Amino acid sequence: MHSFRSFILSLMAASALGLQACSTAPMSDYQIEDQRASVREVTNETLAQLNQQYPDARRRIERSAGYAVFSNYGFKFLFLGSAAGEGLAVNRATQRETFMRMVELQPGYGFGVQKFRLVFVFETRQAFDQFVTSGWEFGGNLMASAQTSTQQMGSQLGVSVSPGVLMYQLTDEGAIVGVSITGAKYYPDSNLN
Repeated sequence: MHSFRSFILSLMAASALGLQACSTAPMSDYQIEDQRASVREVTNETLAQLNQQYPDARRRIERSAGYAVFSNYGFKFLFLGSAAGEGLAVNRATQRETFMRMVELQPGYGFGVQKFRLVFVFETRQAFDQFVTSGWEFGGNLMASAQTSTQQMGSQLGVSVSPGVLMYQLTDEGAIVGVSITGAKYYPDSNLN
């Protein structure tokens, strides 16, 4: 049993590293600008969706030190699962952009492909600066639940994932009930910055 578990964890780590390696191939100047434009477009669409459905999120972002938006693509097959994505962190005071990447391991039984978006709202400059300069890593399993009815959500949609940091998780249909980060790592994108 122990060797099977070790095998699964090794396979998950290898697939996550594979996703990460595929996304860091050298790009031309045109590809860099095209990729930056694509990330900005997804960021704007995600913020518009969040603000339309949950006006309190807009107020929280407007009062924040900064925010980050990620578009993620994940898959799960039996006990193997991972996600990879890209995003943009914006300092609210200076409007300085930092392009980011993420990789996440998703242990647990399941099948299928999932596309989702994350919005982090940083209430303090210290939390934001640490995120964009050093990156962020969540070990183990962080799981929180959000209300499912839009009448009850209000400020409860955002889940506190660290002191001074809220996270919103969305699919194309809107907010999803479970917010989970399992073995996730967020870091600056050396190709786009």
